[in-house]
Amino acid sequence: MKHIVTEKQRGTMGKVLRYIRRYWGYLGCSVVLAAVIVGLTLYLPIATGQAIDCILGKCAVDFAGIFVILKRMAVIIALTAAAQWVMNACNNKITYNVIRDVRRDAFEKIEHLPLKYIDAHSYGEVVSRVIADVDQFADGLLMGFTQFFTGVLTIFVTLLFMLSINVKITAAVVVITPVSLLVASFIAKRTFSMFQLQSETRGEQTALIEEMVGGQKVVQAFAHEEEALAQFDAINARLQKYSLRAIFFSSLTNPCTRFVNSLVYAVVGVVGAIAAISGGISVGQLASLLSYANQYTKPFNEISGVITELQNALACAARVLELIEEEPEPAEDGDARELSRADGRVGLSHVSFSYTPEQHLIEDFNLSVQPGWRVAIVGPTGCGKTTLINLLMRFYDVNEGVIRISGIPMKELTRKSLRSNFGMVLQETWLRSGTIRENIAMGKPEAAEEEVVAAAKAAHAHSFIKRLPDGYDTVITEDGGSLSQGQKQLLCIARVMLCLPPMLILDEATSSIDTRTELKIQNAFAKMMQGRTSFIVAHRLSTIREADVILVMKDGTVIEQGKHEELLEKNGFYAKLYNSQFVQS
Repeated sequence: MKHIVTEKQRGTMGKVLRYIRRYWGYLGCSVVLAAVIVGLTLYLPIATGQAIDCILGKCAVDFAGIFVILKRMAVIIALTAAAQWVMNACNNKITYNVIRDVRRDAFEKIEHLPLKYIDAHSYGEVVSRVIADVDQFADGLLMGFTQFFTGVLTIFVTLLFMLSINVKITAAVVVITPVSLLVASFIAKRTFSMFQLQSETRGEQTALIEEMVGGQKVVQAFAHEEEALAQFDAINARLQKYSLRAIFFSSLTNPCTRFVNSLVYAVVGVVGAIAAISGGISVGQLASLLSYANQYTKPFNEISGVITELQNALACAARVLELIEEEPEPAEDGDARELSRADGRVGLSHVSFSYTPEQHLIEDFNLSVQPGWRVAIVGPTGCGKTTLINLLMRFYDVNEGVIRISGIPMKELTRKSLRSNFGMVLQETWLRSGTIRENIAMGKPEAAEEEVVAAAKAAHAHSFIKRLPDGYDTVITEDGGSLSQGQKQLLCIARVMLCLPPMLILDEATSSIDTRTELKIQNAFAKMMQGRTSFIVAHRLSTIREADVILVMKDGTVIEQGKHEELLEKNGFYAKLYNSQFVQS
């Protein structure tokens, strides 16, 4: 297990270093400045020792020599402070550039992930990786740059200064040093896996909070508060357990290394005092050695703290890097064609698809749609209606068979050009943070004001928009703020009205709209669908009587096909579905 953890840490660190390598200029500057700071800082004990040695005896003090040394020390302190400020600026630049790059790559990967990944992971867990984990990673990385370089350099340069004063005392210090390193290494190996569990559980907690806040109305409507609280408490208890273990083991590092470092100081004090009494070194040199003993041991305490933070940072980095390295959507062929404007022909030939290998959904599905047709898709829940829409939009690729748009196999078209030829209105509304105008013009940002207003009027949204505080400039949140579900749906319909693509997908598009407005929208849709191929998913069968063809699906297969009257005459599955709407309970 230890070996596996170590390998994972190495792999994560290597990936992090590839991000850091982009800013080698700042990194080199930071290392050089760290060396300058360490050199200047460690010269101060020598100057202090020289000043002490200027006190020759009672009433015999070399004030002129002390004054010269003090001036030199003042210049050194000023230079050290300036170098420290510049080094911190470089470290901040590296850290936040790396964090920006990681977040950008993570967000870009989310944009190109296949829909099956998003469906398989909770939104809160994905958000936790990009926000919380990256923040934790930033804290550890910044501490590492700020203290690690200077700490390591301080250790080696201090030994050189101590050697220049007394070899025997330096040798005694070197003999004790490995004990501190062994203690820090022993504890650090056991903290990474605990911080990883802490990070994963934190993501699970974020996912639950996001889910509960987003569905608070449903939670309260079904009196699910106690169950939700119990679920949160269970996750919180696990997070507490993992966090306490991680913090407990990581907190042992500092006191353990401090104990060993105190031994170093004691050895220098005793051996140095004996050497000073015997005349081997001066009192000033003894003072310098004691100061160096402190300078030498201090980085071990700092580095042990850095190692603890790095364990947490690497655990968080591993999670976000896993997201970045997820397999994206299958790449498009290099010679993929642009579909400028589809003619409305859609063909599905022997299409088979399933979300999981063990559960078959659509098998050997065939369909030929002519330009301008209104194709209604009906059937019981789980029969494959929405799955068919996902395949048409190429959110998922078929397992077998081929889908053709305007006679061209879908896989030979670019996804962007394919999707731009479809206008889609779903039962679930989606709005972005921004103004009403920006939401309507999402698919056509260059649209003029008159076009946006015309689309809103066509969708019967103009009247309620004008009643808003700032009209089309009213800012709404991603969930629509105070807008009703019906008003949000009207904005989504207006968005499609503005683009008017050659093919339309309407998945229960009017389910959240009152009957009076629905009649107006149906008229607007009828006008919009003229000359356009339309796929209409509907549960209320009364809304699809005018469809050119109705596909009746069951268990992923089209079991009936035809016009409304034809299907009723057959008195089959469709007739049962249709008549069931009018049965009095």
